[in-house]
Amino acid sequence: MVTRKTPRNTLSDQALRLDNQLCFALYSTSLAMTKLYKPLLDELGLTYPQYLALLVLWEQDGVTVSELGERLTLDSGTLTPLLKRMETAGLLTRLRDAADERRVLIRLTAAGRALNARARRIPGCVLAASQCDVAEALALTHQVQALRNRLTA
Repeated sequence: MVTRKTPRNTLSDQALRLDNQLCFALYSTSLAMTKLYKPLLDELGLTYPQYLALLVLWEQDGVTVSELGERLTLDSGTLTPLLKRMETAGLLTRLRDAADERRVLIRLTAAGRALNARARRIPGCVLAASQCDVAEALALTHQVQALRNRLTA
């Protein structure tokens, strides 16, 4: 009787190594990125999700709650409490659309617009910490966005 030894490092063994997991690379990088942002956002009195909401509103003020949710990939159950806290902090207002009462428009207040100037240093801090130049950071961003789009298609 002939027995064959199975190679110890088969492809499936390699596939199950933690360091070979794309999901773990993305997860651990996300944790590191959030840790990097925390002190920068603490100076502004913002959480990371609040910062993301402001990024959208700085691009286009007056979006609806549903439009903001689509951009941030957040459902209304997550977004509504976030927006309420931001409204209480005086950063934005939520108003029913006069043309369609079902829609809620989000508008920045003067304080919300003023934070834009203070937040302008954040991307540079992130680039410095990541040791990426602008082109490399944009390429990475586009690759991750393409992956996300394929996964959610």
